[in-house]
Amino acid sequence: MVRVIDVRRSGDRYRGSEPPSGINSLHAFSFGRHYDPDNLRFGPLLACNEERLAPGAGFDEHPHSHTEIVTWVTEGELTHQDSTGHTTVVRPGDVQHLSAASGVRHVERNDGPAPLAFLQMWLAPLTWDGTPAYSLIRREDLPQDHPDTVVLTLPAAAATLHHLQLTPGRPQPLPEAPLRYVHVLNGQVRFGPAPAEAPSGAPEADVRHGTPAAELGPGDSARIGAPAEGPLTLMAHGETPAELLVWAMEG
Repeated sequence: MVRVIDVRRSGDRYRGSEPPSGINSLHAFSFGRHYDPDNLRFGPLLACNEERLAPGAGFDEHPHSHTEIVTWVTEGELTHQDSTGHTTVVRPGDVQHLSAASGVRHVERNDGPAPLAFLQMWLAPLTWDGTPAYSLIRREDLPQDHPDTVVLTLPAAAATLHHLQLTPGRPQPLPEAPLRYVHVLNGQVRFGPAPAEAPSGAPEADVRHGTPAAELGPGDSARIGAPAEGPLTLMAHGETPAELLVWAMEG
């Protein structure tokens, strides 16, 4: 059976920005005023938003419910406050998880002196019950310099978040799962079947959106579905390392 890799470029994301307020947003899925019936979700993943906030900018108090919200900061510091009583500062490499459950309100701001950039991902829970919960895993509490680190296990959405750090010339297996979502944080990434799985002269994969080489740059993503006949590998393309997040999901 053919494996399908659906590549989405950073430049194709929907811009839901409010530049006068210091907020610049890029959305991978239908979001807010932007509605695309063919791009509502991928498995449990409902949103993957790249957010950039100028110093002093932010999102005022707003509600969420029945959503698992995961945030990864890449630059600057994110100040988080919520109605469960948590006030935290999230820094690069930290993993924040807010389970909205029956309902929660929160504020997200850049109270620091430098620009803030973060990736926020929303997932649909398996059940619509429970009470709101919050967790923050600090970068220093995670394994460092590992090529593949599980940074968050999310049973509520049957999903696991991996942080991959790729070294040029060293192929790294893509985590196995029925559905996988890849987002490149930095660097250039090339991926396809493991060398032993690719017959001579065969294409690397069935790749959508006109990218037969399956090469990804910063902000690009790939949605990988359909049964796989063999493992996929990723490798930093070029002379610099690459960093990415991968959701492994049950469907």
